[in-house]
Amino acid sequence: MPLLLTGRSFRQDLERSGALALFAPLEGGAETRLMRRLRAAGYQAQMLSARGLGDPEAFLTRLHGVRPPHLGHQSVGRGAAVGEVQRAAPLLGPQFAAEGPVLLWLLEGQVLSNAELEALCRLCRKEPRLKVVVEMGGATALRWQPLETALPA
Repeated sequence: MPLLLTGRSFRQDLERSGALALFAPLEGGAETRLMRRLRAAGYQAQMLSARGLGDPEAFLTRLHGVRPPHLGHQSVGRGAAVGEVQRAAPLLGPQFAAEGPVLLWLLEGQVLSNAELEALCRLCRKEPRLKVVVEMGGATALRWQPLETALPA
């Protein structure tokens, strides 16, 4: 079980490819150890659910607009029925402000479309400090592969 003790091969594969698809046993634990090893190696880590991510590049790196949820009986005046657009700060802004590599760990990555997964790969190529791990589902043993090769055809 040396993989879980050091995480060195996982970190080397992550640094080589930029984005990894992770398949972990459903009982959990292994992915938390890997994240702890990456934090100890100097990564600024952010864990996030992939559900509701939207446009990954805009959501993670740019100032973007969001609308509040529609709550029913609202005025149709200035904001109309959909509400006013509110500006939201990029999610990874504080991590990029600090020095060192940035790790984004996405849970429930199997809900992402091919286009969203490809956008994450492009974002890692565009921003070399960003590394992404996407949990793509369960497996009997912990395994990973580059995200680009894990994309469904």
